[in-house]
Amino acid sequence: MPKQFLEAGKIVGTHGVRGDLRVQSWCDSPEVLCDFDLLYLDENTPVTVEKAQVHKNVVLMHLKGVDTVEAAEALRGRVLHLDRNDVELPDDLVFIQDILGFRVHDLRTDRAVGRVRDVLTSNPAHDMYEIQGEDGRLVYVPAAKPFLKEIDMEAGVIYIESIEGLLE
Repeated sequence: MPKQFLEAGKIVGTHGVRGDLRVQSWCDSPEVLCDFDLLYLDENTPVTVEKAQVHKNVVLMHLKGVDTVEAAEALRGRVLHLDRNDVELPDDLVFIQDILGFRVHDLRTDRAVGRVRDVLTSNPAHDMYEIQGEDGRLVYVPAAKPFLKEIDMEAGVIYIESIEGLLE
């Protein structure tokens, strides 16, 4: 069962003297994190975002009730979460956290490749699946067509179609 609350970013510091936070975004882009009016410190602790803007690859954020440097400093290191019900994903996209650990099966060779260990999002062209094989070896497969064929969320399997030399 997918987690209801997804990690969205980490509070890495303060900014100014009015309690603003510096947040490292774990979303597709820092701008995505700025779109939320409600985030969570944990599933029982909602926080209202009064203001958020991107500044030098971090999000400067002001939370309601956090009005001093001391209050902001007390939140340093905390992870902000979002409620998956607050996000509308297109049908062809999934949350990265939902597919970590999924098995990967190559349709070309009809063999198991391994399990998704990470999804690398820093490639400008497309994301890359980092897959750990049974032997511990890491392989990388583009998370895009024509390699990505299907993600079966219920079975926990990602079907790919490799090309000669991709997985060797």
